[in-house]
Amino acid sequence: MRHFFRNLGSILAYAFLGTAVSCFIIGNLMYGVVKLMKMVGQLSDKFYYTDCLFFGAIISATDPVTVLAIFNELHADVDLYALLFGESVLNDAVAIVLSSSIVAYQPAGLNTHAFDAAAFFKSVGIFLGIFSGSFTMGAVTGVVTALVTKFTKLHCFPLLETALFFLMSWSTFLLAEACGFTGVVAVLFCGITQAHYTYNNLSVESRSRTKQLFEVLHFLAENFIFSYMGLALFTFQKHVFSPIFIIGAFVAIFLGRAAHIYPLSFFLNLGRRHKIGWNFQHMMMFSGLRGAMAFALAIRDTASYARQMMFTTTLLIVFFTVWIVGGGTTPMLSWLNIRVGVDPDQDPPPNNDSFQVLQGDGPDSAGGNRTKQESAWLFRLWYSFDHNYLKPILTHSGPPLTTTLPTWCGLLARCLTSPQVYDASGLPVSFAMSSHSELKNPVGKT
Repeated sequence: MRHFFRNLGSILAYAFLGTAVSCFIIGNLMYGVVKLMKMVGQLSDKFYYTDCLFFGAIISATDPVTVLAIFNELHADVDLYALLFGESVLNDAVAIVLSSSIVAYQPAGLNTHAFDAAAFFKSVGIFLGIFSGSFTMGAVTGVVTALVTKFTKLHCFPLLETALFFLMSWSTFLLAEACGFTGVVAVLFCGITQAHYTYNNLSVESRSRTKQLFEVLHFLAENFIFSYMGLALFTFQKHVFSPIFIIGAFVAIFLGRAAHIYPLSFFLNLGRRHKIGWNFQHMMMFSGLRGAMAFALAIRDTASYARQMMFTTTLLIVFFTVWIVGGGTTPMLSWLNIRVGVDPDQDPPPNNDSFQVLQGDGPDSAGGNRTKQESAWLFRLWYSFDHNYLKPILTHSGPPLTTTLPTWCGLLARCLTSPQVYDASGLPVSFAMSSHSELKNPVGKT
């Protein structure tokens, strides 16, 4: 989690800008492929530009689960792992909302597939509204769960704690869908919030149970979805195999991934202290596997000829990238000289090929006393706000709010700061009262 937030700016750029770039590049390239298919008589039904953009959106959802599993087993470079993991998690959320926005594109007039500026901006508004609404709902649910586990005696009932943790996550999905948002996106941000705050409030026994429960659910869900994909390949009755479309799709996702990774990495490196090296960029390019999310988005609608062709092509892309690309992960790590066996708490070496450190920013420079958290300004701001305010409010850790909030917030600070915070900071609980009384009546004042 620490490395995720340390690379948050880059992760957001790859997930949001990168997915949008990939979607439009793949969509436009596939539109050219569709035009070619019409010219050679290989297209037997309608296939619109919006269909191509929809295909670009669903196939831009990366799922490097195989690569990440190997990274985890080999203890590959933690920053590379954070970049890939963060991109894949947020990228799925962006792809879901982006595909929904494209489906919602409704131009005025008889031609419902022509470009219309008003409809375009309406779709952009739908994208922003659905994403922000899902994000807010997930984060709020996570915050509520954290407060419940902090201010109640649930820690005395570990089984109830685990049940609440799971049911609040599930209710987030249901509530988001009922409100017209995206349940998967809401659950994603609820999970991030709960992992960062709620999990720390659980009892030791409940932490173990909760972790094991979600590991089992993850294992079952992953095996089910890949089994279902294998079954769908042979049981789906309306497959449309088009060699031109399939080959064009493979070329398009390769070019879309390249346009996604390399230009963004160049611009990100302009503002990063630790540069994203070429070997990291090549590995991220190689790790753009497609998986369960692309399959799930493709199978939602197979009513038309175009959607059936997309579904068939998506299945083939998923199987190829998981089997062939996923199987080549270990040799690629070795060939690109990427560190393995890395301690997650260890600083990156000053002169490695993965993260090149700018001269003057190393441990011996004038800024050498800066912490790892201060390596990125966005993370530094977030870390300060989270450590001083959010952690003390939502968990039993961090500095007492009586030392970070203004004096006039004394009553609120005392109510929200738990006794465990004072114990962890080495301050007596009575400090909450004495510190504010001293501030109101300083020594020497009559």
